[in-house]
Amino acid sequence: MIDELNGTMMQYFHWYSPDDGAFWNDVGSQARALAQAGFTGLWLPPAFKGMSGIRDVGYGTYDLYDLGEFDQKGTVRTKYGTHQQYLHAIAALHQAGIQVYADAVLNHRIGGDALETALATPYLQDDRLYPRGEPREVQTYTHFAFPGRRGRYSAFEWHHQHFNAVDYDAKTSESGMVYLFAGKHFDDHVTLEKGNFSYLMGCDVDLQNDEVREELIRWGRWYLDTTGVDGFRLDVIKHLTAWFFPTWLDEMIDHAGRELFAVSEYWSPDVNTLHWYLNRLGPRMSLFDVALHYNFHIASRMGGNYDMRRILEGTLMQQRPYQAVTFVENHDSQPLQSLESVVEPWFKPLAYAIILLRREGYPCVFYADYYGAEYEDQGRDGQRYKIVMSSHRAFIDKLLHARRLYAHGSQYDYFDHWNRIGWTRLGNEEFPKAMAVVLSDGFGGGKWMEVRKPNTRFVDLTGQIKEPIYTNDTGWAEFQCLERSVSVWVEE
Repeated sequence: MIDELNGTMMQYFHWYSPDDGAFWNDVGSQARALAQAGFTGLWLPPAFKGMSGIRDVGYGTYDLYDLGEFDQKGTVRTKYGTHQQYLHAIAALHQAGIQVYADAVLNHRIGGDALETALATPYLQDDRLYPRGEPREVQTYTHFAFPGRRGRYSAFEWHHQHFNAVDYDAKTSESGMVYLFAGKHFDDHVTLEKGNFSYLMGCDVDLQNDEVREELIRWGRWYLDTTGVDGFRLDVIKHLTAWFFPTWLDEMIDHAGRELFAVSEYWSPDVNTLHWYLNRLGPRMSLFDVALHYNFHIASRMGGNYDMRRILEGTLMQQRPYQAVTFVENHDSQPLQSLESVVEPWFKPLAYAIILLRREGYPCVFYADYYGAEYEDQGRDGQRYKIVMSSHRAFIDKLLHARRLYAHGSQYDYFDHWNRIGWTRLGNEEFPKAMAVVLSDGFGGGKWMEVRKPNTRFVDLTGQIKEPIYTNDTGWAEFQCLERSVSVWVEE
């Protein structure tokens, strides 16, 4: 559960962040500037060794204990740098007063060191309910011995009995299949896509196995002791049995002796599904508000024909604000990625105003939206594309300034027009000045809103409207915004 008032986190990476090994140094060098801008937490990318060495974003998990320290997968460092550089970056962030959230990828292992032979039943990738043949002998890369690490930090080696299923049989090299090991079953309490979406990729970790659960708890304790991080972002949580993580998180909190922030990626636009998961875990965890992201995505594609009165409908921000981590874009939704659902650039200032200036949720700013990004990759149609993501840093910095100084106290909503909506924040004892936010995905214009500050001058912090606005004797004014824009009116 989020208990940090007016905190703001950043996802400090995107899928195409450079693989030159300088990333951790860059994090450390930006720590003070990020704190001054108003960021209080950073979600950093997976720090451990992936199967693709320096090219691995970190989600092709090979060795959770190798943070860029051992010669494995053709490299000592990871894409982001070395073990020591990572620790120095965390120290710099902590010195600047910024919390650090580690990306934990516990669902799978990829890039095993040796083949093993086992019995397994074949299933189609798109149908996990009905087998496509009798159990047969398969050869799988399920022995993870970590020869470069040689047992340091943990002597545990993974074998086929520690996994539920794989998607590769070296005997046949058949594609489009999932092989469920004999004596295993797909985890329960997971999303029901494909009948049962327990299996995602690689060697699927078996959380029913006592040795596996013990090892994951042991690793979490080691990670906390080694890095001193303040919490975790848990990857692809809908593919992992829900009953495991309350135990895991309780073990982490007990070991750390302090509160730890935890947010999970459960990628579903259905808010009822998100409620189901949070009900299973209780107040110890938050979820990314995927439903809100899709509202932003759809609104941005409709070019002014979206009913902005409904922008918060069916979202965690609206229905479960204290467990909602709100975001506009992330590494999976950005152009050319697996869950591509782009929020168009013109709409991003509106979306960021919603997540940064309202009372509900813990907002997460995306690195590529803040700094911009350029990259090339292959699209779903097989063609290569060059992508340019614009930097919205100047605008986001203004919103962060407004969040720190004006986004306090009671909130009055004016979601009463198809295109043009707004809200006011009335301030509190520590931050007494009021704020009025008005935005439109269509025509510009005004909206009468109350700020309870009679005969007071307000200016547009965004600088888009130069003339000030004065409230009347009862503390109301018609606050303005331009076409397809947002204005943030603050009390002088």
